[in-house]
Amino acid sequence: MTINSESDFNNSGRISLAGVASVVGLLVLSGVAASGGVWKVLIISWVAFAAMALGAWLGARADETNPYRLVWGYGLASGAMVTSAAMFLVPQAMGLGGQAGAARIGGVGIAAGIVVGYGTHTIGHRLTHLDTSFDMTTTAIAAHALSAGLVIGLVYASMPELGILLGLAIVSHKGPAGYAAARRLGRSGKSATALLLPATAVGLTAIPSAILPVPESAVVNALIFGFAAGIFLHVAMDFLPNCEAGSEIDEVCSLHEHSHDLLDELRTHAVGSTVLGAAAVVVAWVAI
Repeated sequence: MTINSESDFNNSGRISLAGVASVVGLLVLSGVAASGGVWKVLIISWVAFAAMALGAWLGARADETNPYRLVWGYGLASGAMVTSAAMFLVPQAMGLGGQAGAARIGGVGIAAGIVVGYGTHTIGHRLTHLDTSFDMTTTAIAAHALSAGLVIGLVYASMPELGILLGLAIVSHKGPAGYAAARRLGRSGKSATALLLPATAVGLTAIPSAILPVPESAVVNALIFGFAAGIFLHVAMDFLPNCEAGSEIDEVCSLHEHSHDLLDELRTHAVGSTVLGAAAVVVAWVAI
């Protein structure tokens, strides 16, 4: 079912110089990554860029909203992220401590990641309501992507034998996030090219942090993997399709005269998409 939006998008905003500069920066760092042999992080960085850039391009040109696509985009991404963090990061955080007592350090890292993720998200959301000369929503997304990239780089630097599936699942939410952000920018008459900055942000921090040496300490690595797991679990839970009153999906459904029935139906799609996203990671892991 397709639902018309309340207004067409205005794409007359100026091209973002910061966005263009960030793409140049990622190109330069890509050369550094290639020479340093951090190919997995390089691929993850460009997949994150392509996913958000494509989502933003589609969102900037859309004049209608399909709530089913929105739910399935968020559900598939969040399901994949939850499963990837639980399968690849949590066991590392628990196992790197060596002893049962030391393994609790990984648990501390997981708790810290969830709490820090929640805190930065909540404060960042408050900042989006401030009246400033630049778009705070884009800034908040960029800050999140920069921190996520830093964690991804540290994880692969600490454990280079990790498969690329983890990183790809972690950045899978960039597509739907870019789409939703581009629609918000379009309604404000701002250019979606501002999203080039958060699109490149993962690579801008992941590549340098992957190249820098990491201390060979079981405790430090347990903290890194635990914190990474906590951060990504928070992001995944934040992207779980919320079909409750006042949610982003509810705002889309409110454009329809039978919004309550539609929202009820979407709950089934939310569960199905999340389960499918989780199952896809398990299947891919078994196949690989």
